[in-house]
Amino acid sequence: MVTYLPISSPFIRFAGRYVDEALGVAAGYNFFIFEAALVPFEIVAVSLIIRYWTDVIPVAAMNVVIIVLYGILNLFAVKWYGEAEFWLSLGKVLLSVGLILYTFIVMLGGNPLGDRFGFRYWNEPGAFNEFYKTGDTGKFLGVLAAVITASFTIAGPDYVSMAAGETINPRKVLPKAFNGVFYRLTAFFVLGVLCVGILVPYNDKTMADAFDNDKPGAAASPYVISMDRLKIPILPDIVNAVILTASFSAGNSYMYCASRSLYGLALEGKAPKLFTKCTNSGVPIYCVGVVLIIGLLSFLQVSNGASVVLNWFVNLVTASQLINFSVVTFTFIRFKKALAAQGIARESLPYRSWFQPYIAYVAFVCTTAMAFVGGYTVFLPGNWSIPTFLFSYTMIGVFPVIYFGWKLFHGTKFLKPEEVDLVTGVPEIEEYTRDFVVIPPKTVVHKWCQIIFE
Repeated sequence: MVTYLPISSPFIRFAGRYVDEALGVAAGYNFFIFEAALVPFEIVAVSLIIRYWTDVIPVAAMNVVIIVLYGILNLFAVKWYGEAEFWLSLGKVLLSVGLILYTFIVMLGGNPLGDRFGFRYWNEPGAFNEFYKTGDTGKFLGVLAAVITASFTIAGPDYVSMAAGETINPRKVLPKAFNGVFYRLTAFFVLGVLCVGILVPYNDKTMADAFDNDKPGAAASPYVISMDRLKIPILPDIVNAVILTASFSAGNSYMYCASRSLYGLALEGKAPKLFTKCTNSGVPIYCVGVVLIIGLLSFLQVSNGASVVLNWFVNLVTASQLINFSVVTFTFIRFKKALAAQGIARESLPYRSWFQPYIAYVAFVCTTAMAFVGGYTVFLPGNWSIPTFLFSYTMIGVFPVIYFGWKLFHGTKFLKPEEVDLVTGVPEIEEYTRDFVVIPPKTVVHKWCQIIFE
């Protein structure tokens, strides 16, 4: 869809254009809440990481400092946002590659203990941990818990589309960008999970205490825990410091994205006009203020513990993110129906993915089902928790309220396939693509960068 018509914030605007304006509004607010909820999540994560070195600093004081820094960075230093994110992102990539190499070296005996442990932990205690019940049922529930947690991490490829309207030669560049992000994320995630399973057994006491009893637990990082287990000096502090930087950077990014999402809704008349007010440098000051207020939810950890609050935000973000993917897949299904109804051949599209629309139907069913399954543990005997229930299912309740509320008050229409606008803006992008002239790289460095990133 985004190569056919490259526009900014496409998965929100396409939902309104191809399905129903009310769906676009609901998707916009869902995305805003998703981004905003990640701010307190990262604040809690930063304070948890700092506890690796010391627990003397009060949690509330750390939260105040982080929130104030986010406020300063987003109000006064936003012009350096892009440059800072480039270098911080480069640091994350180098860290990921370094930890994969670290795993390979130490598992073959390259550690102070000389322990050639290889895949030992896949047998002792085993690769599958039982969850809630014993036997095969417990192992299935363990896999399901892992899948639910993995659903929290699936964001990434959809972010590429956010800048589609500002991309040079988008019909050629975006398919490569989407595929590149997908392959890189898949490689890092799969290899990362493999490394974690190699380095630390699932019953490691330090890790269990971190997640179950809210103890510092080597900042709950399996990599840092493994370094401590192998008596490796200095390296744990370096890795933890980079993770700390990455987590702080992520929170700042979410602050930026959330405030701009709300600003975009306000510009389109879908949020109070108050949120369109900007500073002289163009920063939507009230939008930033709202996100900072949402960041105050991080203070929940003062009375509930960091690990508990992290799980709450993971549940909220996961449900919101899965709803977002449900909207994307459903929008594509309607887009495909509109193409067929209006006689536009699928072969004429600039990019076509495999096995459509069947994959879209599977994705829609799976993401929607996972949104409901995500908080199922709260219904198990002895596990009921009102905060856990609210964080797991609030967005599932809020989303239809926004959709039907907007539809009721504004009288929007669920578009029939033949009513969908598949034309506006398309001739302009086709002309742009046809007349586009490729500018060759200026230097050898530029050329190699182009080759690597494409």
